Amino acid sequence: MNDLAEGFARHLVAWARMLQAPADSLAVLDLAARRLALATSAGHVCVGLDVLLRQARAELAGEAPVAAGAEDEHDVRDASARLAQLRHQLHASGVVIDAAHAIDGVSAHPLVLDSGDRLYLRRHFDQERALAQALVARAAPALEGGAPALLDSLFPPRAADSPDWQKLAVALALQGRLTVISGGPGTGKTTTVAALLACLLDARPGLRIALAAPTGKAAARMLQALRQRAHSLPAALVARLPDEAFTVHRLLGVTAEVGRFRHHGGNPLALDVLVVDEASMLDLALAARLVDALPPTARLILLGDKDQLAAVEAGAVFAELSAQRSFSAAMQAHLAQVMARADAAAVLGAALEATADSPDEPARSAGQTHAPAADAASRSALTDAVIWLTESHRFRADSGIGRLAAEVRGGRGEAALAWLAAGADASASWIEDGGARLGAATLARIEAGYAPYVAALRARSGGQVGEIGTGVDVDAAMRAFERFRVLVAVRDGGRGLDALNAHLDAHLRAALGIAPDRSAAGRWYPGRPVIVLANDYLLGLFNGDIGLCLPTAQGELRVFFPAAEGGFRAIAPLRLPAHDTAFALTVHKSQGSEFEEVLLVLPARPVRVLTRELIYTAVTRAASRVSVAGAGEVFVAGCALRTQRSSGLRERLHEAAAARTARRISGASSPALSS
Repeated sequence: MNDLAEGFARHLVAWARMLQAPADSLAVLDLAARRLALATSAGHVCVGLDVLLRQARAELAGEAPVAAGAEDEHDVRDASARLAQLRHQLHASGVVIDAAHAIDGVSAHPLVLDSGDRLYLRRHFDQERALAQALVARAAPALEGGAPALLDSLFPPRAADSPDWQKLAVALALQGRLTVISGGPGTGKTTTVAALLACLLDARPGLRIALAAPTGKAAARMLQALRQRAHSLPAALVARLPDEAFTVHRLLGVTAEVGRFRHHGGNPLALDVLVVDEASMLDLALAARLVDALPPTARLILLGDKDQLAAVEAGAVFAELSAQRSFSAAMQAHLAQVMARADAAAVLGAALEATADSPDEPARSAGQTHAPAADAASRSALTDAVIWLTESHRFRADSGIGRLAAEVRGGRGEAALAWLAAGADASASWIEDGGARLGAATLARIEAGYAPYVAALRARSGGQVGEIGTGVDVDAAMRAFERFRVLVAVRDGGRGLDALNAHLDAHLRAALGIAPDRSAAGRWYPGRPVIVLANDYLLGLFNGDIGLCLPTAQGELRVFFPAAEGGFRAIAPLRLPAHDTAFALTVHKSQGSEFEEVLLVLPARPVRVLTRELIYTAVTRAASRVSVAGAGEVFVAGCALRTQRSSGLRERLHEAAAARTARRISGASSPALSS
């Protein structure tokens, strides 16, 4: 990536030199372009000038970098003047434009500087602004009156002293065209969506509804979960529920032209309702494209977990949107009425106060100076559009997985480690193993986790070693394989993805009596699990899909993938798009999945990718049991490190809301002016 950053910087400096930029501007631009390219590769949407200033002092003056907050008194007094000089030098380069003048299609400046001293690639700024404007426009008006009678039948009154957040989320979503629902595993996001769709279809049977998720795995799991919840809905409505879930890319319609989709603002999707699950995996570019392709009158429901990992590419859109929650007085009154209890207003008010701005909230925006007023403005931009599901129906608060997830989410690594090491709960365990390579005991635990899979592979051949040739029960093998997974934070090294997959590959071959074979054909053997790494729309395979290489009844090897309509599809190994062995998965690749048991392998030392969000995501992939293997200090360091994504989305939301208000005021005053 350093080479790409250097090349990008050289290109911009050459451009600025053609525009006869002064020498000091060229030097600053070279630094800014390199830092911005590196920041983008790390998932940031922009880079703050304060960061550039510290790097400029180090690189241009030959000094050591000054850490944020470590400036002396003179530095603090002089900061404003130095930032002003940096702004001037960037503008003097001729390739940087102020955000206020960055009108789409009017200028060719490749970099944008906003009023909060954030430097952007032009495309990222345009995407961020377009997304904010579209979301604010969609969030603005309320659509409906009271709650339908069906809502009360789906969520009967309960005696608990806390609101039924699932019911309130449905009531909220029925009121507007944008709803952001955040909740951890087991908080009832799918139940909420099932009830919401039932209420919508009950009122308007002909609604065009689509389900989507960023990956094929997440889309399939969403559809499966919705079908499982359908039994609680009226039979007449179940038949109208969607029978297919799409990846976001397939929904938008990939074309032969890279980066272009069939559906966009000029050719919108023919939809009335779009539900997007695992929305935390949406990067800025994809989120902007998706919202642009949705008709202005359609409802958009975004589901996710604000505490999970952000997208691999630039942006943390869902975390930004769901980080703040605010309700108008009218909406609070409506939600209290929906609760249908005499003390509803008091119970709701107390619950909102108890969960407001909790210390567990993620800090996903770095390199910016959010004032309380800016946060308040971003809340008002999405008022009545965001709700959190806070009650887990899968894990009790004192269960092993639930407690570990809460401790990690709150950054309490030392407390979590002490509790894990004490072995107080069998559903969450600690394996002290801090070597450069995994110890024998940890490897034995991992091999034991896959023992049911080995047994399923051998079952149809009478259990004789080497006789797995025909007739493997695909469904039984898939169920056995999906019950356990080992997750890793890194790819390289003795504790990384490649090493673990190589070890487990050899282990399975030995268990089945299959000789090692390094040839291309030898890579394929009965039982090899694979993960698809690239979308193939002709085959209907998508990034993240998991398949098993198994023999057919005729003894031919095929890779079996779950089919959307049920059963499996068999595909010849040589037809597969880019893929990898999938005994072990990175935590990123596990998003959208759930396993009965998970074993998380920590890297040998603290690394940038081992964050609180990564550990939380790994822990919450487990339904029944989770184990963590590593060194205690590495675990504690990971829990303390929060994901930081530089972004100006909150400010863009505020700007879009302010502009909308100004237009409304101007429109209201026009008749009086004309008279």
